[in-house]
Amino acid sequence: MSLETNIMDKLKQAMRDKNDAALRTLRAIKAAILVEKTAAGASGELTEADEMKLLQKLAKQRKDSLDIFRAQNREDLAVKEEEEIAVIEEFLPKQLSQEEIDSNVKEIITSVGASGPGDMGKVMGVATKQMAGKADGKLIAEAVKRLLTA
Repeated sequence: MSLETNIMDKLKQAMRDKNDAALRTLRAIKAAILVEKTAAGASGELTEADEMKLLQKLAKQRKDSLDIFRAQNREDLAVKEEEEIAVIEEFLPKQLSQEEIDSNVKEIITSVGASGPGDMGKVMGVATKQMAGKADGKLIAEAVKRLLTA
C-alpha cells in the first residue's frame, strides 16, 4: 500500500475519531505529497525512498520547531509539534539507537579502511546510504567523527 493511500485511510479514521492532532498532521503530509508529485520535473509518482525522505523532512521540521518553541517557553506550541511528530513517526521505520549507529559505523570504518578524521567523507557516504531513513544524519555524523578521532 502506498503512503498516499495509507494517509487517506488514516485521515478518514481521524475524522471519524475527531482526532485534531492526527487530522492536522495527516493533512500536512497529504499536502506535502501533492506538492512533491506536482513539482517541476517530477514524474507524478513518488518512490518509497522519496516518501521516506519526505516524511523525514516533515519530522525534522517539527523537531526544529519544537526546539525553538521550548527555548522561547511556548509550551502550548511545543505540545502541538510533539503530537505531530508522533503521528509522522508512525509512518517512518524504527529509528536506530545510538549503540546501533555506533556499531554500524564501526563496521563501515573497517570495511572502507578508514584510519582517521581525513577519511570522514568516505565513511559518511557509505553510512548515510546504509542507514537512510533509520537514523538522523546529524547523529551519524557525530558517531563517525567521534569514532574516527578515537
